[in-house]
Amino acid sequence: MLAVLLAVAACDAVPPPPAPTATALTVTPDTYITAYTWYDNTPEGSPDISHPVLHKKAGGRGTYADPVTIAVGHSLETGQDVLDFPAGTRIYLPDVRRYFIVEDTCGDGPAPEEGPCHADAARHGGASTWLDAWIGGEGEGESFAQRCAEQVTGVRAAVFHPADNFVVAPGDGVIHDGICDSGYGNQLVTASPGSTPPR
Repeated sequence: MLAVLLAVAACDAVPPPPAPTATALTVTPDTYITAYTWYDNTPEGSPDISHPVLHKKAGGRGTYADPVTIAVGHSLETGQDVLDFPAGTRIYLPDVRRYFIVEDTCGDGPAPEEGPCHADAARHGGASTWLDAWIGGEGEGESFAQRCAEQVTGVRAAVFHPADNFVVAPGDGVIHDGICDSGYGNQLVTASPGSTPPR
């Protein structure tokens, strides 16, 4: 009898909610990528960020587990700070072979929606989206950091909600060990099965 009561109770129980579905990987081939450094961040000479998720300050190695900070456009039109992509969104940039995470905003002043990142992407080679990648540079000279930012800038591919198996270039961040580590192109390269997973 007890077994029958338990079976009836189990049938009357509320089913568990469905598991959340993962957001699908999206490749955007026409993303305008710019880069910002220690020297031209707001405030200048700092790694301060507006929407910390994994980091308290701009940074990251570029792995899936420790992605680099990236800034996105935002709008204050509604009186709220609304980001073009939610804080915490992961993005993979094949030209620098690193993962990034939305933790900062691009565009200053009382109407950032009228400026860089939120608007004007199409003015740069017909791009559909504008992202501003943190490349650091505090251990290098300002002119080196600026040259690296120029090297990173262009219309490139970006992968939103990427898998964790894209190849990651060695070194911590885009500027590391005295080099500007970019120029890999737009091809997506994944780690081979059985190989060491990406860092």
